[in-house]
Amino acid sequence: MKLQFEWYIKNGYPFKGVEPHMLKVFGAFICGGGSSMGYKLAGYDHLGGVELDEQVSRVYNRNHSPRFLYTEDIRLFNEREDLPNELYNLDILDGSPPCSTFSMAGERENAWGKKKRFKEGQAMQRLDDLVFIYIDTICKLRPKVAILENVKGIIQGNARAYSKEIVKRVQKIGYDVQVFLLNSASMGIPQKRERVFFICRRKDLGFPKLQLSFSETPILFREIMDKNDLSDNLTEYQRMLWNSKRKSDKSFGDIIDRLEKRLSMFSNPIIHSDDVAPTLTSGAGVNALYDIPRSLNKREMCLIGSYPLDYDFADIKPEYLIGMSVPPVMTARISYEIYKQWYQDKPGNSLTI
Repeated sequence: MKLQFEWYIKNGYPFKGVEPHMLKVFGAFICGGGSSMGYKLAGYDHLGGVELDEQVSRVYNRNHSPRFLYTEDIRLFNEREDLPNELYNLDILDGSPPCSTFSMAGERENAWGKKKRFKEGQAMQRLDDLVFIYIDTICKLRPKVAILENVKGIIQGNARAYSKEIVKRVQKIGYDVQVFLLNSASMGIPQKRERVFFICRRKDLGFPKLQLSFSETPILFREIMDKNDLSDNLTEYQRMLWNSKRKSDKSFGDIIDRLEKRLSMFSNPIIHSDDVAPTLTSGAGVNALYDIPRSLNKREMCLIGSYPLDYDFADIKPEYLIGMSVPPVMTARISYEIYKQWYQDKPGNSLTI
């Protein structure tokens, strides 16, 4: 069976050739629904989820029409006593707690234990403890399988203590845990995006260890680049930096460091056509092409993030939702292996993308 990173919601779920087994999934921190779409592409029945941001929740509802949608803090959700029976004993509970405090490019330790707004208009909250609040959600709903996704930084440096505590707490509530570091570039997605997945299986079910191995040929940016888009949408300052670029520069920060001897704009990448696109971040002011003085257009961002080309972003910038999301095809690859190895009655071929 064949999946592609270029696809449309209008063509329906799951992808052609994928068996619609309709195992039940529910999500926490669902954002724009990157993971939600991935599960549906892999044949699951995604029931909906929990999302704090009202604006994002409206866009999620517009694109997914979920059966259950809770626009509230996950802490309030955990206190609910009116949840439908469908949300208990799920086949998979999926969650991607906001991860900026674990990013190697962020404040890291300086932000731990402090309240902040993850996005303008949101309530103040601690971010570093949301991984543990999500474990409370796992304990409440008791899914057969639970997945906790986060940035690579959660297993690096001092943040490794968080990872060890995650494993300890999940084991304590009756789950075995495997930790996978996966790169979307090896999973049929034209983006270098490394993410950590804590995949937890309930001990009483006797599931064997999950085997995950992906080795797709990398997709270079030139294969998806819109060569007909010659628009020059850089600011005057960005254009000055772009004119001073070198082949070795990976971001505007490299140019500023060389020209101005200061640290700035390292989260604003320069995308080379002969390389796989770097991680698309939600807060980057510009994602500039090396060959043309412009930023990525919507189509290119959707392809990089394996988002559907007809996704309705409404009044939210595409780079924000795509940058905040697990690429749908990445989730599809992982969740199909979970289905095949743990739920399917008879062996089948691996999902090929």
